[in-house]
Amino acid sequence: MAYQREGAQPQAMERQRNKPAQVEAGGLKFVIKHEVWDQNIHDHGDQGVAILVLGQVSGKETTLLRFNCFDIDRSYIYGPEGKNKLCRMDPTVDGNAIAWTMRQLKDNLATMITEAGYESVARQVKVREVQAKLGEVESLARKSFATDRSTVKHNRGTDMFEAGNIRFGLEMRTQSNGDGGLAIHVLSDLAGTPGKAYMEETELLAFDCFREAPHYHYGPRNKNYRIFWDKVLVPDTLEWTLQQFKAGKLRDMIQRAGYPGVAADIDQGLIDAVLPVVEAKAREMQPKVKASR
Repeated sequence: MAYQREGAQPQAMERQRNKPAQVEAGGLKFVIKHEVWDQNIHDHGDQGVAILVLGQVSGKETTLLRFNCFDIDRSYIYGPEGKNKLCRMDPTVDGNAIAWTMRQLKDNLATMITEAGYESVARQVKVREVQAKLGEVESLARKSFATDRSTVKHNRGTDMFEAGNIRFGLEMRTQSNGDGGLAIHVLSDLAGTPGKAYMEETELLAFDCFREAPHYHYGPRNKNYRIFWDKVLVPDTLEWTLQQFKAGKLRDMIQRAGYPGVAADIDQGLIDAVLPVVEAKAREMQPKVKASR
């Protein structure tokens, strides 16, 4: 898994980490690609591997089936370019999304292609040739899920404030596209003892109160779900962020970021005690937000 510095604002489409892999078999093409979705740019914050089944329909390459093997969105679509019928996997009983998808490709591929509205394509599929290549499809999907995950490593901050088992780091950030503003990092020591050389500090949450594309991260180095604020409803993102801290939301947010042990040890009293100092410094660093007209 490679950590990357956060760069330019994503476009309003899924951000693909690497060039999609392709496997051709039995008259079909399987495309395996990693995608990252950002909430309020896409439907919701999520990432994972999409497995697409393509075939020739009236001389045109067409996506017949799509399987979303994501962290949250585990679904499949019959005929994305036609019928566009979306169904959900049940993670409780279906288990691992990639494993479930591979079982369907092995046992139900022709039936699913027919359901998607491409019966003539389904009749021409060479099932044995497809089954002989499914191991390669699965291997590529699992590798992509593990190694193409989009995570980010920020600076820890220039001004640090301790609050029990977490700390706040504040800094002014500038992105490569010219955007920027105040960033608030919520960090914790996840391995080792504070003060020891082998201690590892990890960023649990990040709040980027930027001018143009303000957003926050759940688990930047873990799941890294990004949510972009709606600036119409949240014109002052620093104020919104501070309100979440004051309302005791950090425990639940850290839990969602994937750190239940840290969340369990949160001491809201210590956070409340340090917040006035954090707020004063944050407002000193961040230029005032002009009210929307």
